[in-house]
Amino acid sequence: MSGCPFWENKYQYNFNKLSLSDVEDKSQEGQNKANKGGLIYGDYLQLDKILNAQELQSEKKGNKIHDEHLFIVTHQAYELWFKQILWELDSVRVIFQNGHVRDERNMLKVVARMHRIAMILKLLVEQFSVLETMTALDFFDFRDYLSPASGFQSLQFRLLENKIGVPQSLRVPYNRRHYRDNFKGKENELLLKSEQELTLLQLVEAWLERTPGLQPGGFNFWGKFEMNVLKGLEEEFAMVQAKEDSEEKEDQMAELKKQKEVLISLFDEKLHEHLLSKGERRLSYKAMKGALMIYFYREEPRFQIPFQLLTSLMDIDVLMTKWRYNHVCMVHRMIGSKAGTGGSSGYQYLRSTVSDRYKVFVDLFNLSTYLVPRHWIPKLNPTVHKFLYTAEYCDSSYFSSDDSD
Repeated sequence: MSGCPFWENKYQYNFNKLSLSDVEDKSQEGQNKANKGGLIYGDYLQLDKILNAQELQSEKKGNKIHDEHLFIVTHQAYELWFKQILWELDSVRVIFQNGHVRDERNMLKVVARMHRIAMILKLLVEQFSVLETMTALDFFDFRDYLSPASGFQSLQFRLLENKIGVPQSLRVPYNRRHYRDNFKGKENELLLKSEQELTLLQLVEAWLERTPGLQPGGFNFWGKFEMNVLKGLEEEFAMVQAKEDSEEKEDQMAELKKQKEVLISLFDEKLHEHLLSKGERRLSYKAMKGALMIYFYREEPRFQIPFQLLTSLMDIDVLMTKWRYNHVCMVHRMIGSKAGTGGSSGYQYLRSTVSDRYKVFVDLFNLSTYLVPRHWIPKLNPTVHKFLYTAEYCDSSYFSSDDSD
């Protein structure tokens, strides 16, 4: 064949050898075990219940609206994923509560499950795009049939907020009332119980407070870090001061003064406690020190997994915020400034929830404020370096990893 440099006899291949009749077909060698009875796919997943749980209110009222089916399925999918998130979150809280986090193998479980939660939330954020294939007019066709049902009444989402650690004092009131007033009976009891349990935030806080190296009588990371920061600032001021007078020098001095004010505030425990009381901080002063130490020494083997956990916690906060924001945008698109079906102000109420007051791990984001040149970070002495270089597994003081499931 002309034009093909490989179409010579010495390059040709006998394609007849590829005849399927000569190839042993192993694709049908399996056995159909389902014919012998026992558990089958539909029964295992209880698909009969799930697939028949879409009851269109419009159809019941004699005016079947096509897009109501999409609306129901989408929200049911959200609730199923919320259930999985709560399942993972509760298991992580148990590991923390039972003191299993000292075992590095259990910390791997914690990180894996928190990462899983983040991936589910990412999916839920993207799921809005499916719902948004429905136009505002399509939604208007059946919206009146939904009242007084409202997304605010999602028990699982409120439980998720409580168990992660959304502060009750910072919640936006719902029609000037406590959010729990919108739930009755057993649901109200479950929410109250979740408020009284240790939150993920509190458990992580206690874990961070035990960060090795914070003890004043030991490595004393905080004392050394404060000393290095003061010394570093002094050297930077001296370098700028030695320059000839100019507008650039004035700008640099002004910037340095701002930087100094920020960094010096880091070592003011009373200021931290004041911000904590105002709700502008979430973690205790000691926990914040532990988080910063993990941040600085994240390359050390023992701190690598803790750093991954802190990263996952921030990912979850970001994705929860994105979910709220996407929800606000969708509601605005669908109903404009109308009241919600549950009686709230709708878009206006939802918009007020997209803020740092609903960010649980906001302190972890703020750690970047205190970044300093690497040579300001205290050098690890051989003892501490060896300690942080070695992973720790369970001992007689802790349960085995098998008990943490």
